[in-house]
Amino acid sequence: MGCFSCFSPSTTQDDPSEDHYKTVIKISRHEKEDGIVRQKREKAEQVQTERAKEMSLKQFAKEEAKRRLQESKEEGKRKQVDDDDDQVDTEQIEMNEVMEESLKLFQKEEEKRRLEKSNEEGKRKQVEEEGQFKHSKDKEVALPSICNGCKSEIKDGLSVKAFGDLWHPHCLCCLHCHKPIALDKIAKRGKFHKSCYKEHRHPTCCVCQKKIPSTEEGIKYNEHPFWKEKYCPCHDRDGTAKCCSCERLEPRGTNFVMLGDDRWLCLQCIGSSVMDTYECIDLHVEIREFFDGLFLPVDKEFPLLLVEKQALNKAEKEEKIDYQHAVVTRGICLSEEQNVTSVKERPKRGPNNTLINMVTETQMVSGCEVTAILIIYGLPRLLTGYILVHEMMHAYLRLNGYKNLKLELEEGLCQVLGLRWLESHTFPSDDATAASSSSNTPPAAASTLKKGDDWSDFEKKLVEFCIHQIKEDDSPVYGLGFKQVHEIWFSNHYSLKDTLKDIVNASKNAPVSKF
Repeated sequence: MGCFSCFSPSTTQDDPSEDHYKTVIKISRHEKEDGIVRQKREKAEQVQTERAKEMSLKQFAKEEAKRRLQESKEEGKRKQVDDDDDQVDTEQIEMNEVMEESLKLFQKEEEKRRLEKSNEEGKRKQVEEEGQFKHSKDKEVALPSICNGCKSEIKDGLSVKAFGDLWHPHCLCCLHCHKPIALDKIAKRGKFHKSCYKEHRHPTCCVCQKKIPSTEEGIKYNEHPFWKEKYCPCHDRDGTAKCCSCERLEPRGTNFVMLGDDRWLCLQCIGSSVMDTYECIDLHVEIREFFDGLFLPVDKEFPLLLVEKQALNKAEKEEKIDYQHAVVTRGICLSEEQNVTSVKERPKRGPNNTLINMVTETQMVSGCEVTAILIIYGLPRLLTGYILVHEMMHAYLRLNGYKNLKLELEEGLCQVLGLRWLESHTFPSDDATAASSSSNTPPAAASTLKKGDDWSDFEKKLVEFCIHQIKEDDSPVYGLGFKQVHEIWFSNHYSLKDTLKDIVNASKNAPVSKF
């Protein structure tokens, strides 16, 4: 017996679960859209509510103001209140407009500043890329910088700035020790090393090495005009030894050398001293070459002798020279026949720094206009050379017939020649040409005595000391004569021939010298 169904089979039968899923999705989408629309509507309603509240508040404020005005008893007060409100509103509007204009102006200025800064930054980067500076053109036309110390041009940018001025590093020197000062070592109260300032305020005596004592009148001390060494005034009269060359006093603990004629020499001066006639031969040749270079040849041969102080004083008396009573005689040009005792061999150093075993000889000097030149022995080579130049100029004048010259002018001319010889040794030969180009400096004469690089620091300083002595001399013959002749020499553009002519003319009509 068969079994059957009342439903016929079908291959496209629908799944009820899938329709349900689609229906759920549609409902969910509609709910989401309805939610969005509802949120927008609620937000719009909220905005409208807030606006309504704001309008209500404004309306309430207006009505309150109106009510208060109406309650005012006096019409005048009400009008005044209305006017005040109008004025306040007008001022507020004007203030807002000004603020807006200021803000716009500020924004424009800020924008302009940023643009300019951007342009400058671009230019700076461009210049740096080219390896230049913005002020390079200014440097090409800038005036040269001048050192406040030596008053000469500062080259190669090697300078320091201190006390509002520019200096060469070697020109910024301490006023106490006279040595260059590094910028980080400058005292606040002046051109001093920090360590030197205290010493400057209360100096130490260079002789006894103690602080110079204070008195009721303050700190009293003497100071050498060139070396700037400070010392107690009592050392000028207590027998302290003084060098006959550089004039410095003997510090305690050192032993100056005493020469046979009771003169003292410091240990630095004796290091280059000329002690006998033989040692002076090369210097004699040097000075004759110096005169040849100036076209003032001294053709006659005569002896150059180094002598002791006693022999020099004796020769001075026999020459009947009596105008040097105020000046220490260190050299003389003889024109009279006489016996002279000279130093033949240099002495040796004995105990207590005394000189012993000096050999002398006596000889007759004779001739016509010039018989000999005598120079005191024991002085440094540079000082001996200066004295020889001075006396050699006297010899030149006598040998060439220049007689009866005014005494001050003749001595002044000899001093000028001595100065010129010293100045030819104040700088190396490489700088001599540059120095001679200065309008205030005569051309330097050639020198074979010694190269500047071979000198000690003291010898270089000793040259400056000798020059200082010549220029600052105030004696009536040598000092006054030098200043007069130096002025004539300068006016003749440093021509010695023209200077000599002017001296001859000035001597013809000059009154007889009191010396």
